This record gives sequence, structure tokens and C-alpha cells, in this order.
Amino acid sequence: MSGRPGLRPPDATTSVESGILESFPDPVVVVGGDRAVVAANRAAREIIGPAYHGRNLALALRHPEVLDTVDRVLRSGESRSVEVSLPGAFVRTFNLQAVLVPAGETTAGPQVALVFHDVTVARQSEAMRRDFVANVSHELRSPLSALLGMIETLQGPACEDVQARERFLGIMNAEARRMTRLIEDLLSLSRVEIHEHVPPRGRVDLAGVLRGVVDSAGAASEEARRRIAVSIAGDLPKVVGDADELRQVLQNLVDNALKYSRPGTAVRIDVRGVPRVPQHGGPGVAVSVSDESEGIPAEDVPRLTERFYRVDKGRSRSLGGTGLGLAIVKHIINRHRGHLAVESRLGVGSTFTVTLPAAASEGV
Repeated sequence: MSGRPGLRPPDATTSVESGILESFPDPVVVVGGDRAVVAANRAAREIIGPAYHGRNLALALRHPEVLDTVDRVLRSGESRSVEVSLPGAFVRTFNLQAVLVPAGETTAGPQVALVFHDVTVARQSEAMRRDFVANVSHELRSPLSALLGMIETLQGPACEDVQARERFLGIMNAEARRMTRLIEDLLSLSRVEIHEHVPPRGRVDLAGVLRGVVDSAGAASEEARRRIAVSIAGDLPKVVGDADELRQVLQNLVDNALKYSRPGTAVRIDVRGVPRVPQHGGPGVAVSVSDESEGIPAEDVPRLTERFYRVDKGRSRSLGGTGLGLAIVKHIINRHRGHLAVESRLGVGSTFTVTLPAAASEGV
């Protein structure tokens, strides 16, 4: 081991140097002139493994760009900065700073210090922001283009055409309402995301909230020629939650079921107690909203809660959907530490089930 350039035995690292290295929150790896690992702090050992000392970096960290960066720094003596993605349970992105450490009294040659700064969250946020801006721009561009086109027509050739004016005004009203719904949903999603990390503290009678939602949806169900059948178990516990947000969850699920179910069918809502909430462990209350619809292809189910994701884009827009309803549901359920499950069979229908933790009994 002592014959390798730049490699010193473990006891050559002083306790002070070791303490400084361990104090770095970012992963730090020091390699010698032959790429042999000389030292690594705790954060770095999670990446390259515990049995690192003396191993070639190529064996501990199989990444061509990292190895190339080490070689370039050793040859030129100049620091380098590159961005690399490292595999694992999930891909992490790092800004890698590689700095030459000149030979000293305790080293046989120059070494390279590699500092890995984790920028995974920042890169994911940038990607989400780009996608979000692109989606919002697309969603607003279509109705705005339609409005501008009809305004120009009404100001020009159709200015005296009463029938055209009435038809265009109806379309303009529908497009303006669609943009209003989109903006309202964007604001709702933003509010929920801001407070998503803070769990609610209130106690909510979920059955009572549901009855209010069903009452308000009565006119829409009659107009759509669907009926709503509700089954509520007795002796339900209250749930931990925010009543307004849970009302929005149930409203979105019931509205979707009414939109996509076939005329003449029933939207069935079942409310029951459950002994265990997934990922929570304690008892809770489950609300299932089932429709008789064309169903959802299995490959689309995992993406339903993505912003602006639509299984049938044309139909969703024609029914007034913004593509944000289920994203809002997901984030509200996350804030409530609950669970959302989706089951669907093509040609049969879909069931959306929300499960929420029960509140502790009063006085406990």
C-alpha cells in the first residue's frame, strides 16, 4: 500500500484532519495520484461504501466523468467543476468540485479532493418549474387565441351578423369561464402546496361534509342524467383535517364521477371506518366514489394526479376540466397524511378511495 503514489496509511491522517473532513455536510473523497481512495467522510461513505480505503476510485464509484475529472486535475493542477448524476435507490445529481492538494510532508505525491454538493432537489424543482410554466402557457394560449379571433371577427365582418354575434359570445363566455376555473385551480394548488408540510389539527365530521357536497351536486347530477347513491356507516369517528380542504377533495371526486359516468347510471359513494390507514398505521375513515364509465387504461392510472395530465384531452376540455383537479386532491390528501387509491376497469368504471386518519376521541 505504501508504494502507491499519494497514498498514506490510515494512521497518517491526524485526528484534526479527520475531524475536519467528517464535519463537512457534503460528501468529500480524497484520492491519490493512482486514483486510490485515501480518505472519505461519513457522507461520502454512503456513496462509495464503507470499505473504501486503498481501493481504486473506479471500483468504488463507477462513473467515467468523475474519473476523467480526477485525471484532468492531476495532469493540469487546475480545479474543475462538473455536474454528475449518480445511480442508487434513486438518481441523485451533484455539483462536483475537484481540487488539487499539493504533496506535503505526510504524502508521497499530489492528491485530489472531490467535494460532491447535492443539487438533486434544485434540478428537480427547475424541471418542475419549466414543465409547469409550459403547461400553464399552453392551457391559457388556446382559449386566449380563440377569444382574440372571435373579437376580431365581431369587430370586422360579423359586426352586423346577429346570429354570429350570439354564437361567438356564447363561445367567448365558455372560454372565459374555462380560464377562470384554471386560474382558481392554480391558486388552490399553490395554497395547498405552501402548507402541505404542515398537517391540519382540526376535527372534521367527514360524513357531514360529504352530505353538503352531495346536496350541492344535486342539480348537476339531474342535468347530467345521473343519480348519486350514498351509503354511510354508523358510528364513524371524526378525522383529523381541514373541513374546507376536505370539501374540495370530495367535490372534485364527485364532479369527476358525474362528468365521466355514462348517462342514466349512478355515482355510488361509500363511507366506512377502516382499522388501518396505509402509511399511517392507525384507524381511519375511507370514502369511495365509484362511477360507471369507460374506465381508465392501466398505464394511465399512475399519472392521474400529475398536473395537467388527461387520459382523453379532448373530452376533458369539452367537459370543462382543467387537468388540475386530481393534483389538488393528491396534495390535500398528502397534507392530511392520508391515502388515495384508484381502481379502474375498462368498460366498467372507476373507484377513487380516500382514506384519512381518525382523530383521537375527545377528552383523550
